[in-house]
Amino acid sequence: MWLAVAAAAQATQAENAYVPNEGAGTVTVIDTASDQPSALIPRQGSMGKKLRGVALDSSGRTLFVVDALGNVVLVVDTASGAIKKTLTNINSAEGIQLSPDGKWVTACAETQNQAVFIDAATYAEAFRVKIQGNNPEHCVWSPDGKWLLTSNENSHSVDVIDVAARKSVREIKTAGAPRGMGFLPDGSAVYVADETSGNVDVVATSSWSIVKSIPIGVRPAGIIVRQDGKRVYASAGGSGTVSVIDPHTNLIIATVKVGERPWNMALTHDGAKLYVANGRTNTVSVIATRTNQVAHTIGVGERPWGVAIR
Repeated sequence: MWLAVAAAAQATQAENAYVPNEGAGTVTVIDTASDQPSALIPRQGSMGKKLRGVALDSSGRTLFVVDALGNVVLVVDTASGAIKKTLTNINSAEGIQLSPDGKWVTACAETQNQAVFIDAATYAEAFRVKIQGNNPEHCVWSPDGKWLLTSNENSHSVDVIDVAARKSVREIKTAGAPRGMGFLPDGSAVYVADETSGNVDVVATSSWSIVKSIPIGVRPAGIIVRQDGKRVYASAGGSGTVSVIDPHTNLIIATVKVGERPWNMALTHDGAKLYVANGRTNTVSVIATRTNQVAHTIGVGERPWGVAIR
């Protein structure tokens, strides 16, 4: 009986990692239990010109995929790989994220300087918010769902959007081009990868000001925060490394060598494994977070951009 219960519990925790391959126009699906590719979406050919950000709905049955050159967001059935809907006029988008309550999917339309809000249940565009900065790359939600932040590559700034008011209420200047961002679970701070300065900036949300800059290497790119809030992971695309930051001290406690041009990342639900997309080696590095060592390297498609897990 115990074995049956344990097996059932393990089955409920099974997760897949979805890796958009921007050069191939495909999404590689990785079984996180075996760390082996289990499927390719689509099975043949490609579904876009330059796939970038991906986000899953709360059920894990629907995948939202950005095609930056096609100026669309594709709504994909994860079981069949079929495209259920195509949302158009979302120009040159990159980052996309599900809101904490699962209601919205937000994409950053770079050349339109807009955050696009998509209803996660109906797959319909609901509204857009004009940002103050220029060329937003990532759209990242605060844990309470009150704020949406955009990292603005060309204006070297971060916009703070009040979601209820549907308005950008603040623009935070950064030293260089910001890319990935991640909030601590209590919402007290957000960590921002500043590509051109080589730092990760720590922004205190009480004042919306940078309180610390942490040098991590060449061309910081992606940020992910562990669910327990005890670790922040930051990739340095030019250094081929992932820095492990202790947010209590804001000190780097480990630096992990991965593939070339590590970009965006995702963690398993238990925080035990970190999946890192290596754009120039066409691989995903799997870091065991307990040891801060690479446990597996998985071949995927051409120029993987990021990872989403559910």
